[in-house]
Amino acid sequence: MNNSPNTESVYKIPLRYRKMENLHIVFWLFKDIGWCLIWKPLGIVMIFPTLIISIVIAYRTRQFMSELCHNLAITLWITANSYWMISEFLHFDAQVVTGEITYKHLALIPFGLGVLVLAFYYLFWKRKHPEELETM
Repeated sequence: MNNSPNTESVYKIPLRYRKMENLHIVFWLFKDIGWCLIWKPLGIVMIFPTLIISIVIAYRTRQFMSELCHNLAITLWITANSYWMISEFLHFDAQVVTGEITYKHLALIPFGLGVLVLAFYYLFWKRKHPEELETM
């Protein structure tokens, strides 16, 4: 990154990483298409490459806290989304865990963890490290 006052900083992503990110989007779309059309095998099979690539992307961007936190939030979102899809496919989404909480509501755990990761970044890390360039 270039911190010269006369130029804008540039964050470069290696082409092989960008290709992986683009492929990740394809897998994610097929997972959600499988969910939407109730094609259980497609939806369930696409969880694995979608989730694995999101973990790899988060790992590869770990040197930038902004990238890491956002990519961890995406991984948690995919986890919650995948659990929710499986709960619907296997028809246990509406079963009661306790009180008015159903198994579908358990997807709120990884969704909430994703929100907490981003809250940590924006409310704590970014304030404590104002000199660090934000990549998102």
